[in-house]
Amino acid sequence: MHIVFQQEDVKVLTKSFDLDESLRGEIIEIKDDYAVGPLIDVYSADGIEARKQWWRNVLSGGDYDGHVETGEVNDQKAVEEIITKLQEDENETVWIWVAPNKHDVSGYYWLMPQLKEFAGRIYILMLNNLPFINDKGSIFYPENLSEIPAKEFLKAKKLARPITVSEFEIDPDEWTKICNENKMVRILEGAKKLSQHDEDFFDKYLLEFITPDWQKASKVINQVLSKARQSTGDAYLLWRLKELIAANKIDAQGAVKNMKDFEVKGKASVADE
Repeated sequence: MHIVFQQEDVKVLTKSFDLDESLRGEIIEIKDDYAVGPLIDVYSADGIEARKQWWRNVLSGGDYDGHVETGEVNDQKAVEEIITKLQEDENETVWIWVAPNKHDVSGYYWLMPQLKEFAGRIYILMLNNLPFINDKGSIFYPENLSEIPAKEFLKAKKLARPITVSEFEIDPDEWTKICNENKMVRILEGAKKLSQHDEDFFDKYLLEFITPDWQKASKVINQVLSKARQSTGDAYLLWRLKELIAANKIDAQGAVKNMKDFEVKGKASVADE
């Protein structure tokens, strides 16, 4: 079983199976973004519901309004199915693909403590600081699994190694510490090190791309996604943009709902600073 943490990763990993049959296996996507949102008691019913309620608030009145209620994101069920398959087939193994980004690393931390009883059968593929060849033949260092051409997965599979007993002791302790800090944003500092920040962390990146002239909210968000030193999902950025409007830090015109429905610009006082 292959575990990935982003939808685009599923597509590229599936393509690699046609080039190397030994890679072929079920792909399971952990869908929640554990790099943002509350983590207190994250495995308990109350903690799970607290995250759902937080996401309801973030997504409310925007492009993804009601998404929580679709049931599409149910990582607890996914883990239960993984555990059942490991219990039913003692030869089954799990490969966890972790690219050097906060989304994958946070997902790894959330997932791995739940698989501790299967130590020796849980493998990790850490792609941190590893060079690959892109479609143009140049060396590059991918931040996301989906950036790697399918043919390069033949090389990537050699990275698979069992998660050590020591890691199964140390990493869950680090994750518990992260959860108990009760911060809302996690940023990757390198390898598996995450720093934590308040929920307004990405506001400064949004403000960098807000000008004295009106722009579609979608344009500002897309600029942050493609150009900012740090970014996150568009749904989170839309929520933060609305929070900046509510705090009277920027101006808006149009229906402040979906990201293409309204425009934003900086206030004169902000522009002059």
